[in-house]
This record gives sequence, C-alpha cells and structure tokens, in this order.
Amino acid sequence: MASLRREDAMALTLYERVGHEGRRPSPFSWRVRYALRHKGVAADYVAVRFADVEIIRRLSGQDMVPVLVDGDRAIHDSWRIALHLEDRFADRPTLFGGDRARGMARFISNWSDTVLAPLLRRVIYADFIWCLHADDRAYFRQSRERDLGMTFEEACADPAAGLIRFHQAMVPLEHTLEEQLFIGGAGPTYADYAVFSVLQWARLGSPRDVIEHGSAVHGWRLRMIALFDGLADAFPAYPGQPK
Repeated sequence: MASLRREDAMALTLYERVGHEGRRPSPFSWRVRYALRHKGVAADYVAVRFADVEIIRRLSGQDMVPVLVDGDRAIHDSWRIALHLEDRFADRPTLFGGDRARGMARFISNWSDTVLAPLLRRVIYADFIWCLHADDRAYFRQSRERDLGMTFEEACADPAAGLIRFHQAMVPLEHTLEEQLFIGGAGPTYADYAVFSVLQWARLGSPRDVIEHGSAVHGWRLRMIALFDGLADAFPAYPGQPK
C-alpha cells in the first residue's frame, strides 16, 4: 500500500454523509475513504446531513453524496470518484489491478449495489435509522419507506429469512475467499472496497451481525477492517436504539 501523502492532494475535499454522534453511515463514502487510503492520498473531509442538500447542489449540480472536490472539479458518485483517483494519481498503486480489471470491478460494484444491499435492507433498515442524525430520521424514513412500499418494521419483520437470502447470494464470494485472501487476489482492490462497504454499512448500522463467524467471508472482513490502521473502526459503532 502507498504511504499517505498530503502534498499530492492539497485541493482534495470529500463531502460525505454524517450520522448520529459523528457516525459515517454511507457505504459509498466508505468506498471512497478506502480508495483514498489505497492511493495514499490525503484529503479534507466535510460532513453533511440530508438537510444540507443545497450545499451539494451548488457543488455538483445534483443531490447525492459523496462528492469529491479536486481543484475546480466536483465529482459525484463513488464509482466516478474511483475512476478519477485512478487516473489523477496514476503513479500510485492501482485501484483496479490494471485497465482490463476495471470492467470486473464495475460488475462487482453493481452486484454489491443491486443484489447485496437490497437484501440487507430487509434485515437492518429498522435498526439503521438510529445511526442517522436525529433531524434526518423523519426524511429518511418517509423517502425510503415510499421506495419500499412499506414501513421499515414491515420490511424487516422476518430478519432470519432475510439473512438466509443474503447468505445464499454470498455463496460465490464465500467460495472465492476460500481460495484467496481478497477478491482482488493476494491484495485488496476496489472490488474488495465495494463489497466491504456494504458489509460495513450493515456492521455499523445494526446490532445484528450479518456474517457467519468462521466463514471465509468473516476472515476476509476482519482483514478489511484491519487495513489502513483499522480504518473501518475510525467512527463509533452501532449506537443502540434509544428508549
């Protein structure tokens, strides 16, 4: 891994979602944090709430975070940010393992977003809302329950069944990690960061551990948590549901 160099990135600023008591609840921000550390590039971090949408619109012309500001450029979407970092800091360790591996990383990133994350929503959403800033919870509940077509409590009424479906989807990853240390092979790549970000979202967003202890995925998750001086533990864990 590259050593951290601030002189490479004097103008880099990452805008990311902040939750309850400074937590970082967004899986997409975690991908960018890991990508920055992989590249050995330092950045400044600005925490924003859902209510700060006008700040994000002025920066990037859209509503979503993370947003990376690099000089006079504002890049949104974690995948586009990863591509920017790869090309901008081409002399630093590659995020993808070479140009041909970008396509595979894109597939795995999409798999994480369209298969793993929706399955985990049916397990953790009723818990996850307590990780958000208190003033953001009503908006988050209203908008996400509209997307789900039901309440969080209804969506998570049978978390055991939800975990079974999630573990079934994880079987290819389990088999892969039985044979190699990381998705990227001997070392982590952006593909690892994409999948781990979803598991980190669940890890910090619910008291329920969604990974089976003793599994190959569990061992890999421990290795991912330990990367970059324990980056995954840089912010508070699940707060517990208020009484």
